[in-house]
Amino acid sequence: MTKAVLFDFDGTIADTAPDLGHALNRQRVARNQPPLPIELIRTEASAGARGLLGLGFNLTPDDPEYQFMREEFLAFYTEQLCQDTRLFPGVPELLEQLDSQAIPWGIVTNKPARFTQPLMHLLGLHQRAACIISGDDTPYSKPHPEPLLAACRQINVVPDGCIYLGDDIRDVQASLAAGVKPIVALYGYLGNCAPPETWGASGLIGHPGDLLHYI
Repeated sequence: MTKAVLFDFDGTIADTAPDLGHALNRQRVARNQPPLPIELIRTEASAGARGLLGLGFNLTPDDPEYQFMREEFLAFYTEQLCQDTRLFPGVPELLEQLDSQAIPWGIVTNKPARFTQPLMHLLGLHQRAACIISGDDTPYSKPHPEPLLAACRQINVVPDGCIYLGDDIRDVQASLAAGVKPIVALYGYLGNCAPPETWGASGLIGHPGDLLHYI
């Protein structure tokens, strides 16, 4: 029986790609490069600044200019954090169903708290979430299991009583390592790795409401 539901944030709860893409394209335009289409940006949105700077400028953390570009990207993102970010269709109804069944739910994301916390406020979810674990709230980030285990401790449930819904292979890897049941959000960003069917998840859903079938 499901005791709690945990969610990734970018690409699972909220479609943040438009605002992340705006920050990246602002950098590209400033360097006389054409903006990238949002469809291309979505594939790297779950990987944050590292993935987007790799997409937009072929930069890796080892490049000398990476740190400056990362700080600039994050500054641009902060300026328009929730201009076009929206909850995915079906997410509000899913959360209402969980609330009505008294099933606690929370967020576990690699996104830094300086972005997660204000976004949760702006989207009207902060007071409703049983826990919010951001990427810098524990010593490790996903695919390490510690963020999920920290969430379970906060909610006071055992890992095998939890479902984790995410849109990235790291979400499944973290879930399996933590003993949490992983479900993949096929409506999310999914990245550019192997097909989601090969990730080892317990289920795949094409709409947030489909998660209720696993509860």
